[in-house]
Amino acid sequence: MPRCADFAYKKDHPFEKRQAEAARIREKYPDRIPVICEKEPRSDIPPVDKRKYLIPMDLTVGQFVYVIRKRISIPPEKAIFIFVNNTLPPTAALMSTVYENHRDPDGFMYMMYGGENTFGDPIRTGS
Repeated sequence: MPRCADFAYKKDHPFEKRQAEAARIREKYPDRIPVICEKEPRSDIPPVDKRKYLIPMDLTVGQFVYVIRKRISIPPEKAIFIFVNNTLPPTAALMSTVYENHRDPDGFMYMMYGGENTFGDPIRTGS
């Protein structure tokens, strides 16, 4: 799993710009969490169509995983895992709690998703 510094968003935007943007977002939307979510580079899961999210404070990690699953349209037999600072947060944890514990000094929370086949490929039968 890549380190937090390996996020493309961090490479594309200097720290001061990210910090100012996160502060502006938190001021304008105090009940939301600024999240950057990117695909783990080695994962075979499709990339998500956007990487910046404004997450409600009361959303759980499991609900956020559901949002990501819907955006990338992966089959049900594929599992998806979300990591924050190389740890797997509990699905029942509130995103606000995870944010308080894992936010970056720039004010964003960086999450990475990846997956694996949990039940193998579906059985194909001949016609």
